Amino acid sequence: MNSKALIAEFVGTFALIFIGAGAGAVGKVGLVGVALAHGLVLMVMAAAYGDISGAHINPAVTIGLWAGRQIKSAAAVGYIVVQLLGGIAGALLLRFVLGDGAGSLGATVLGSGVSPAAGLVVEAVLTFFLVNTIYQTAVRGKAGNLAPVAIGMTLAFGILMGGPLTGASLNPARTIGPAVATGNYSHLWVYLAGPALGGLGAAALYRGAQSSK
Repeated sequence: MNSKALIAEFVGTFALIFIGAGAGAVGKVGLVGVALAHGLVLMVMAAAYGDISGAHINPAVTIGLWAGRQIKSAAAVGYIVVQLLGGIAGALLLRFVLGDGAGSLGATVLGSGVSPAAGLVVEAVLTFFLVNTIYQTAVRGKAGNLAPVAIGMTLAFGILMGGPLTGASLNPARTIGPAVATGNYSHLWVYLAGPALGGLGAAALYRGAQSSK
């Protein structure tokens, strides 16, 4: 297994949680600021590590690309493990830095009046958009150097819409990191199943389009 790729996935996911969840935990930038923090981190990490690991930085992305036969099973398992570790490490360091002001660490939670079923749909649909963008830009290679920008901005617009509803995780590592650091596992299954379903849906669309050519 490529150790450089695993390190890249760890660092990328660590950065996403430390900066993205950190923007939410600090509570000074509002929804737009949180969306941009996540989107910019993903854009930069994709540009920095795309040629090393593909810059999945998200178990749902890895699941989606595995289902589309873009990554082998053993590598996919390794990616998911280090992504989760990176997310937990980022959240734990964030808790240390913020101390008593850490609060929920920017945890992704269901908004008032949002049922788990509705949350599942939101997470699945928004993650579908994210993984579909990855397929249509990075995998197909049509966007060239603009692929990281498209991917990062897809995450940003997902958070702008879904943030008030579910926190717009779109990434099990984004949810699990703060959950472990705070001990709050409320509705965790929504943030595991929803993104995974979205990634699988994007893979199915891509494979269907490829087989019809």
